[in-house]
Amino acid sequence: MFIGEFKHSLDVKNRLSIPYRFRSNLTKGAVVTRGLDNCLFLYKKDEWVKIATKISELPFSSAKARAFSRLMLAGAVEVKTDNQGRIILPDYLKKFAKIKKNIIVAGLYSRIEIWDSQVWQEYKQKTEKDAEKIAETMSDMGI
Repeated sequence: MFIGEFKHSLDVKNRLSIPYRFRSNLTKGAVVTRGLDNCLFLYKKDEWVKIATKISELPFSSAKARAFSRLMLAGAVEVKTDNQGRIILPDYLKKFAKIKKNIIVAGLYSRIEIWDSQVWQEYKQKTEKDAEKIAETMSDMGI
């Protein structure tokens, strides 16, 4: 499982160091793709297969399903950590997530989110401000 929030930076070769705690879960490979809320999603390979299978089973007759499939699947790229635990982020994914240099790597149980630090701070402030309203709606989802 992935949990926690870590500050990292992107080097000049677009390499991102994955937090040490997360690396052992990524030894069999991983996939990074466009996420939601202006971040990237990083899945370990077996988790990605589950997600991709579900997405591929969405009805292609639905415009929203096609759009979501394109967002998640067409933008996906397999990555492997190097000997120093780094992955390379393609330019098109950096552009999508507005990533410059400073990055937040956030563990969200079955996935990792990769955020530009400034975008993360803005998102987090908004979410923390609305925490009580968000918590109230969680009871409708069984939490």
